[in-house]
Amino acid sequence: MDAPALQLRGASKRFGAVQALEGVDLDVRSGEVVALVGDNGAGKSTLIKGIAGVQPFDEGEISIAGAVARIMTPQQAAAYGIATVYQDLALCDNLDVVANLFLGHEPLKLRRLDETSMEKQAHTLLAELSVRIPSVRTKVASLSGGQRQSVAIARSLIGQPKVVLLDEPTAALGVAQTAQVLQLVSRLREQGLAVILISHNLADVFAVSDRIEVLRLGRNGGAFRTSEARNEDVVAAITGATQERFGQALAEAQAEHAGGGE
Repeated sequence: MDAPALQLRGASKRFGAVQALEGVDLDVRSGEVVALVGDNGAGKSTLIKGIAGVQPFDEGEISIAGAVARIMTPQQAAAYGIATVYQDLALCDNLDVVANLFLGHEPLKLRRLDETSMEKQAHTLLAELSVRIPSVRTKVASLSGGQRQSVAIARSLIGQPKVVLLDEPTAALGVAQTAQVLQLVSRLREQGLAVILISHNLADVFAVSDRIEVLRLGRNGGAFRTSEARNEDVVAAITGATQERFGQALAEAQAEHAGGGE
């Protein structure tokens, strides 16, 4: 079997007296969506920022396709083929879709922006991802939340990455917009990319992921193959409750609800 597209071993990060991550292991393979779940403060964002080079790990080893990688800056992460889409998207509302896709990576022709090439590449990329927008010359400010998220994800692919990190891509989106983004995540997998998806929404996780990795209090809290996992098992791993205690609490809550809360 080929080496994972990305592999973490013993990833740890401390902020003063707070141990945010301790000895975390993670594998993600090409053509696979791994959902990273956990309660607030579990270390999910810290893990993503470590992989992305924003807040490098204090300890641990990152391997890309079986080779040890040194990632201390976002530029180094990008050089290794790692792209990250954060919750704030970092889009420029006053620019059109083409300008946002190539922002900072604009191709030049005779010392001028190659607008024709940019527009052609934009059409091709969005078509490959089945992203529907009015026009590639539409200002981002006029797009819906789902369309904006799709543009941000499409922009991450300009550098032809091997690994894509998505931080809560469906947060604050409606049902239709969420479905649009989840379809886009599935297309990333179909294109052979390794995808790490952070989400608090277990419905989204079960809809699109291949595996679920749980972080609890900065440590590995459980691992599940999505097709074999049950929602209650994942919740139990997230909260730290035993399955027996979780099942009992769920039964009591259902009984209370059936009795009208008496």
